[in-house]
Amino acid sequence: MLKQELFADLKVVELAGVLAGPAVGMFFSELGANVLKVENPSNNGDVTRSWRLESESQNTQSAYYSSVNYNKTIIWADLKKAADLEMVLNHIASADVVISNFKPSSAKQLGLDAITICKKFPKLIYAQISGYGIDDETPAFDVVLQAEAGFMFINGETGGVPLKMPIAMIDILAAHQLKEAVLVALLQRSKTGLGSIAHVSLYNAALSSLANQATNYLMGGEIPQRMGSLHPNIAPYGETFYTNDGKAIVLAVGNDKQFESLCGCLDLKNVDALNLFKNNILRVQNRIKLGEILAEAFSKFDSETLLKELKSDNVPCGDIRSMDEVLDNETAQKLILSETLKDGQITKRMASAVFDIF
Repeated sequence: MLKQELFADLKVVELAGVLAGPAVGMFFSELGANVLKVENPSNNGDVTRSWRLESESQNTQSAYYSSVNYNKTIIWADLKKAADLEMVLNHIASADVVISNFKPSSAKQLGLDAITICKKFPKLIYAQISGYGIDDETPAFDVVLQAEAGFMFINGETGGVPLKMPIAMIDILAAHQLKEAVLVALLQRSKTGLGSIAHVSLYNAALSSLANQATNYLMGGEIPQRMGSLHPNIAPYGETFYTNDGKAIVLAVGNDKQFESLCGCLDLKNVDALNLFKNNILRVQNRIKLGEILAEAFSKFDSETLLKELKSDNVPCGDIRSMDEVLDNETAQKLILSETLKDGQITKRMASAVFDIF
């Protein structure tokens, strides 16, 4: 079976807007599911329809909206109107999955909360995204969550201001968590015949993704600080150096063998201070001095020659690419999903289901 047909018999009703919930819906639409996205005509639908770049003035559909709304059937319905609500409930009655990011009070007022819906339709999987908890009414915004979950505190240059990551990272992380929860719920239903409520909060998804930075504090008592792209445990890892043609190359050297290979490629075999860097602990302790030595060495090479030699010697590295350089790449081109709207506008986005099944 083709990947695009894995969920050909699955019906999903999407009651969610903005990014996290629609990203879950798009994941299933990419895998062949029939995804019905419910939007309210009284407020012009999903708010991201209006989130346009200045260059998008001629487009009928914004790039932001397009990024997570692919291959979906749009149902315009004002859920405060009885006829529209009944129509949506009829779709839910035959659905396998409902995706919602309603505030609890709003969902209950409409009779679309998880408890009510799952009592009516016991085989249904109700996938719910919240900001801070399943019963919490607090509005959630990605930049606020990046701040509250510690991401901004550790993101930025040393001595610089805290920075958010330039994508809605917490929404994306929560979407992945909810996709996994829905897949587990589908597996469980295949065994029991019963649906379930799958829930993830943006806050928990953010905390879970702190990974080694959280563990550095939990086990070592050290509060992670802003280090730019540097890694707190490894050097040279995240350091960026410029070649003589102005290209930026980032390193991810994780062990002594890789460091030896790096030095070989840079003709650094006879550097007097090299004994300061004979193991990773010393390289972390002396990373400023190491950075000065490497910067001078990189400046003597052109990027194409040096990258070729580094990669052939298995030194983890990469050139820092702009978005056009990234998306003009042959591999990236294969992941672009195009969809033509009824008015002829061609929309494009990156695939979210990028795994292979053989």
